[in-house]
Amino acid sequence: MQVITFKAKPKTIFGIILALVGIAVILLTFVSNHGGKAQLTSAKPISCNTEEERAEYLTSLGWEFGSYEEKEITIPATFNQVYENYNAVQKEQGFNLEPYKGKSAIIYTYSITNYKDNGNVTANLIVCDGQLIGADLCDPSAKDGFLTGLTNHDET
Repeated sequence: MQVITFKAKPKTIFGIILALVGIAVILLTFVSNHGGKAQLTSAKPISCNTEEERAEYLTSLGWEFGSYEEKEITIPATFNQVYENYNAVQKEQGFNLEPYKGKSAIIYTYSITNYKDNGNVTANLIVCDGQLIGADLCDPSAKDGFLTGLTNHDET
């Protein structure tokens, strides 16, 4: 049986500990920045196949609404900068349009009646195969226009 010994100066031991702590900090930073986003996009699917399900979803977020319109859309196979920015808003809410590139979806546009004193605000629900894949709240007017996540109710 052999015994191996290791002699190191205190500065060497301190350097090794410092390097290990640095690696741990980098790994924790990477996991917290990338792991959280993956967790958001893997949220439980929200069924929006019927008018009742869509109304229940909007109501659960505190929105009051009037009439709605529906339109079939195709999510682009390649995203330009506008779609990249829009998808960033979706990812903040736990959605991600990237898996749906090139697919058809239906966008339901509801007029929101309880957004401050603004009667021009709409909520858009993007539904593919009966599942909600994206949503936003916007004012499309040139003067007061904005676009934000549907779940950002704190801005009202």
